[in-house]
This record gives sequence, structure tokens and C-alpha cells, in this order.
Amino acid sequence: MGATLGALKQHSRISTFRQFIEGWYLSYFTPDAARGLPLAGPQKHLNLHGDNLSNVVQFMEREHKDKLKRILSKIAERIPGIDRIDTKKTDDGRLLLRFNDKGFKDPFYAQQMSDGTMKVFAYLLLLEDPTPPPFLCIEEPENGLYHKLLETLTREFRAHATGRKDGSQVFITTHQPYFVDALDPDEVWVLEKGRDGFSSIRRASDDPIVRNMVQEGLPLGGLWYSDYLDAR
Repeated sequence: MGATLGALKQHSRISTFRQFIEGWYLSYFTPDAARGLPLAGPQKHLNLHGDNLSNVVQFMEREHKDKLKRILSKIAERIPGIDRIDTKKTDDGRLLLRFNDKGFKDPFYAQQMSDGTMKVFAYLLLLEDPTPPPFLCIEEPENGLYHKLLETLTREFRAHATGRKDGSQVFITTHQPYFVDALDPDEVWVLEKGRDGFSSIRRASDDPIVRNMVQEGLPLGGLWYSDYLDAR
């Protein structure tokens, strides 16, 4: 093993590719996990299921107040009523995530918030990561999310994936036509598993029928639902 690693170090391209893979970030956010009570302590990055959401908010409050303020402004635009989100440390060292609503004196805690609110907040927080990963993979963000928020979330993902230096490439898996409705054919890749066990991949825009129908105003997700994106 030592000899192999030593040999790999001599090939800069292989070493760079390895570093790229190690920097991949996979998100499968689970609202129930984020409603837990983690031990207090700031953490830089949201983990796989988001059970350290409160810790990341604590870190942002301390190190990146302007970014956190920007996130809250976006949430206020998407979810009416949310005025402020902060954290509170309990006597036993646990961390509570609090959502302050303009119409109520007392805050709501993460345990009382809807799955959709938790998801939108988590993804916006993820996209404002001060040191974003080079490759960001998000699995099925539509689960538990009100369908009208999917277009908003799509715009946020698209704005994040600008291709700028130090930005993230965003890869999202979905089974929700409403989510695909907000995408362009060039942004959608269809994966199909063949009888030989291997999967093929093609871009939705490769099909001239699909491309022309979208140009005529038909939603891409609706075409998928009608089997235009699947093998016929």
C-alpha cells in the first residue's frame, strides 16, 4: 500500500483527482434528524443528514453574521412570518434552534417547525457555506417540501452553480416532476439502467421532440410524467 501511494504521488493528475473526490459533499437532509438536540459547539459544515444544523447556525452567528443575515432575508421572502433564527444553549449543554415569528412573542423551536421550513433553511444554509465543496450532491430535495417552493429552491441551486472559481458544481437527483418543471432541458440528465446491468446517461435536450415542446411552453416535468423522457 505504501509503495502504491508513493507511486500515485508522482502523478499530479491522479493526486488532484483524488483530492477532488475527497472534497465531494453528499446531502440527504432529514428534517427529523435536524430536530435533535446536539451538544453545543460551532461546526463549519452541514453533515449528511443535517443533525448538526444548530451547530452550523451557531458557527455562522459567530463567524459569518452577514451571510446568516442574507439567509434569513431569503427565508423571510420565501416563508412569510419568519423574522429571526438563532440558537439557545440549554443547562445540560444541548443546543436549541429557535425560529422567531413576527406575529408571536415566544419563538418556535425546530421540533415544532414543518419539514418544508426546515429543508429550505438547511439548503440555503448549505449554499452559503463559506468554504463550499467543489462538488455538491443533493439527493431528492423535494421530499416533504411544498411543491410551489421547488421552483424557488431550483433558482437558488442554479444561482449557486455559476461555474465561478471556488464555487460548487451541483448535482441533484430527483423523482419529482414539479422539480423538473423548473429546469431547462440542458440541465436535466436522464439515467436508464439497461438489461445488461449498466446505466446509460443522456441529456434531455438531446431529444429534438422534447426540446421543441419545451420551447412551445410545455413544462419539462409534465413531459417526463407523460413518458417523453423515458425510453419508449
